[in-house]
Amino acid sequence: MKIMIVDDCQTTRKLLGHYLKSRGYAVVFAENGLDALEKLGADNVNLIMTDLNMPYMDGMELIRTLKADPRFSEIPILMVTTENDETEREKAFTFGANGYVIKPVTGDAIAQNIKTILKKMFTQGGQIHE
Repeated sequence: MKIMIVDDCQTTRKLLGHYLKSRGYAVVFAENGLDALEKLGADNVNLIMTDLNMPYMDGMELIRTLKADPRFSEIPILMVTTENDETEREKAFTFGANGYVIKPVTGDAIAQNIKTILKKMFTQGGQIHE
């Protein structure tokens, strides 16, 4: 399974990548929403983890753009952000996020959120394409 990490902070990308790789996931990195869209065109990704606050295209705009595109609308999205704000959380879910986690995060918290999202997708008849 391949997961894209979208975050403008290189340290965060490396840390999340380490968490995921240590659990057997393949990882693709993007620095912001525009970079993610460009890379999605060339790479099959099964799940996207995105930050909220990024330059050029933030996480909310990325989610809206992906959910509006039939090629990417079924990819589950986990928002990983420092924004511990109920309004932002509700907005993310309204736009189509499948999960919302507050930084700082642990590898276990990330793994548990991914499992929860995938379990929900499978029970709702969705599927993950390899």
